[in-house]
Amino acid sequence: MAAWSFHLNIRQKVIVGFIASILVIGSIGGFSYHSLRSIEVKQHFAEVANDLREIILEMRRYEKNYLLYGSPEDLQENQRYSKLALQALEEILPEGKNLKVAAHLDRLKVELLSYRKLMQSIQPGKVSPGRGQSENIVTSGQEEEMRERGKRLVELSQYLVTFERQRILEIIGSLKYQLLVSMILFMIGGIFLTIVVSRKIIRPLRVIENTTLRIARGDFRPLPVLETRDETQQVVEAFNRMVEELEKRQDQLVQSKKMSSLGILTAGIAHQLNNPLNNISTSCQILVEELEQGDRDFMKKMLGNIDQEVHRARDIVKGLLEFSRVRDFSLKPIPLEDVVKRSIKLISSQVPPGVDIVDEVPWNLIIHIDAQRMQEVFLNLLMNAVQAISEPPGQIRIAAWEDKEKQQAVIIVEDTGVGIPKQELERIFDPFFSTKEVGAGTGLGLSIVYGIIEKHRGAISVESAEGEGTRFTIRLPLQAPQKIERQAA
Repeated sequence: MAAWSFHLNIRQKVIVGFIASILVIGSIGGFSYHSLRSIEVKQHFAEVANDLREIILEMRRYEKNYLLYGSPEDLQENQRYSKLALQALEEILPEGKNLKVAAHLDRLKVELLSYRKLMQSIQPGKVSPGRGQSENIVTSGQEEEMRERGKRLVELSQYLVTFERQRILEIIGSLKYQLLVSMILFMIGGIFLTIVVSRKIIRPLRVIENTTLRIARGDFRPLPVLETRDETQQVVEAFNRMVEELEKRQDQLVQSKKMSSLGILTAGIAHQLNNPLNNISTSCQILVEELEQGDRDFMKKMLGNIDQEVHRARDIVKGLLEFSRVRDFSLKPIPLEDVVKRSIKLISSQVPPGVDIVDEVPWNLIIHIDAQRMQEVFLNLLMNAVQAISEPPGQIRIAAWEDKEKQQAVIIVEDTGVGIPKQELERIFDPFFSTKEVGAGTGLGLSIVYGIIEKHRGAISVESAEGEGTRFTIRLPLQAPQKIERQAA
């Protein structure tokens, strides 16, 4: 037999839970109503039965009076009360047919009719010697039968009242127990429903909410997909597709920002290339003039200068090409100093006179990073620092050290610029937020920096005071130093 599974989505679960709750509440309400209706019927029956008992007791009182005094009036009253007892009995017989005391009612009716017939057989006014002032003709057998039947009538009527009252108490006790069980079931159901709603709805929504905030900070890790086979699984899958698309757009945005940065850097790079090209041109002119003299040592020196300047120009162009090239995110153990020096070299053409860049990054600090993206981080921070120093002189300082206790590399980039207003500090990492004038920036630089640091599983924070400067603190996971070949800065 093939196995099959039955899964409900959230809407179906809510509907099933709602219907089940209605059925449970309806059932409990139905049982409670039935119990209350039974109490009502039994209470009315007990009242009539109690009246019947009182009538029978009055009937017997006149019976005793008649036996004692032989008064015809007592006999008439006895017969009148026996008639009232039959009327009361006829009133409760329809209700009693559905009760457990139906057999007792039938027996009571038989006994009452027999008793009434017996009392009607007595003729008043006839006296018998030795029985008082005015005795009637009642034999000892009749008297004994009269007493026995009267006693049974009292017992039966008393039994009816006691039995029904006891049944009322039992129903009330059952109703109390039923309500207690209902409360416990409702509490268990409420706890179960709370757990289900928390696990199936609230927790996934909270995870999605936290992930949304994380994505807003630039961390594009996908959500784990649980096999719930309901709307939450569909939402998470759609969310992961959205995250994938956002990550692609983020990479495109980073590349676009790179191209924008390249446009800013190109003018300064042209000046940097101009110097080695001028040196090459000058050395070539000197060589042409010295060819006829044939001084080999001097010509060798000039050719060495030309080769050195060619390498210098090549490194400048190589730095630009490396910066602009599109690569997949990849963590490798790299000396942080190399990345910082390359970034300083690229930004140096934009640094005005009077602004010093101080590099205090140790040469042996090696961490697992994506060098190209970390270079983008430093370029953005350095460019912002340069722009923050509106009136030289000023200083930009880059420092780094190991926090062995937390196993982190701590990097700071600080400047002596104008600072950031306190009310804007919380928003500087938001996309498209900029403190610069309209047209002076896109507001994407620090947002991209935040995303890159998050992608490295790190954190970035900022401290600033207006007129005193700004400090960015970056914390990256620290890896054990490894022996790698250092690339030339």
